[in-house]
Amino acid sequence: MSDPTANAAAPDLLDLPPLTAAHFARIEDKVAALMGTRCDVVAMQGEALLPLEACIRSAVRPGSTALNIITGPYGETFGGWLRSCGAQVVTITAPFTGAVDPRQVAEALQEYPEIDFVSLVHAEAATGNTNPVAEIGAVVREHGALLMLDAVASVGAEPLLTDEWGVDLCVTGGQKAMAGPAGVSVASVSPRAWERIAANEQAPRRSYLSLLDWKERWIDGGRTALPHAPAQLEMLALEQAADRIEVEGLEAVITRHRAAAAATRAGVRALGGLAPYVVRDEDAAPAATTLRATEGVDAREIVAAALTVDAAVPVQSAAGALAKEMIRVNHYGRAADRAVVTASLSALAGGLRALGVSVDAEGAPRAADAAWDAVAAR
Repeated sequence: MSDPTANAAAPDLLDLPPLTAAHFARIEDKVAALMGTRCDVVAMQGEALLPLEACIRSAVRPGSTALNIITGPYGETFGGWLRSCGAQVVTITAPFTGAVDPRQVAEALQEYPEIDFVSLVHAEAATGNTNPVAEIGAVVREHGALLMLDAVASVGAEPLLTDEWGVDLCVTGGQKAMAGPAGVSVASVSPRAWERIAANEQAPRRSYLSLLDWKERWIDGGRTALPHAPAQLEMLALEQAADRIEVEGLEAVITRHRAAAAATRAGVRALGGLAPYVVRDEDAAPAATTLRATEGVDAREIVAAALTVDAAVPVQSAAGALAKEMIRVNHYGRAADRAVVTASLSALAGGLRALGVSVDAEGAPRAADAAWDAVAAR
C-alpha cells in the first residue's frame, strides 16, 4: 500500500489559483525584456518548435522565395516547413565548424532579389556554433525581407537585441540558458511581420499554429482575456527563470556562459585527445561546446567511457551522421558553472584514458580555470 504522506515535503503543484490574464501578460513582458524587444510577444503553450513552425506558416505564402541559412539541424527543419508552404527555398549551408558569413547572405539576396523571408538560427546548441545576427540582420533589412530568428539557445547565454538587429520574428524558449521549462515558448512579432501575416491568405486560422488568432483574441484586446486555459505550471516556471536572471543580472548570466564556453575550449585543448569542433572562438556558442573525437576513436565510445567515470556530467554524443565524430558538452543554465566544466573535463580525461588515449589530466583544469578567470575579469 502506498504511503499517502510520502510526498508531504514536495511542493504543492495542484489546486493553484488560476493564472490571470494580467499575470500571464507580466510573464510575457519579463521574457520580452530578455529578448531586447518592445514588439508584440506571444507566449505559446508548447516547446519552441511550435512558434517556429507558426512563424513560418504564418508569414510565408505560396509562390514566394525564402532564404534558409543552415548551420545545424534546426535550419534543416526550417527548409522542410518553407517548402511545404509552397515557397521556393534558396539555401546557404555553412560548415558546422563555424558561422555563416554575412557576405554569403548579401550575395544570395543579390542573386535572388525576390527573396522576402530569411530564416536563421542564432546559436545551434547541437553543433556548437553561433551566427553574427547583427550583421546578417542589417543585410536582410536593407534588402527588405523579413528575418526570422531561432534564439532558443542564445537567450540568456549571449546578447540578444531583437529590435536593434531588425529581427521581425524571434522565438525563444526557457529550457537552455534560462534554466527554465521546455513546455512554453515565446515569439516576438514586429509590425512588418504582422502586416505580412495578415496579407497571407494561407496563414493558419483557428489553429494551434495561428499567430493571428493570438493577435485578435489576446493582443488586440489589450491582453485582458486569455484565449484559452494557460499551461499554468510552465508559465510560472518561466517566470521564476526570468526572475532568477534578473536577480543575478543578465550581463552576469551572459558572462557566466561565456566563461563556461571559454573554459571548456581551453581545457580540451590542454587535455589532448580531443579538439573543439568549432574552429574559431568567436564562432563558438556559449551554451554548448562541441568536440571532435580523436581520429580512429568513436565519439560514442568516448562519451560512454566518460559517463562511466561520472554519470552526472552534461556530456553526450551528437545525433545522426555526426554521432561517430562529435561530442557535445552542454554548459547552459545552471550547468554554466566552473565546477561542472571541471567535472566534465575530468570525466572526458578518464574516458579517454580508459580507451588508451594519452591526455594531460592535470593541465586541463588549470587551463580551464585560467580561461574562466580571464572572461570573468573583462
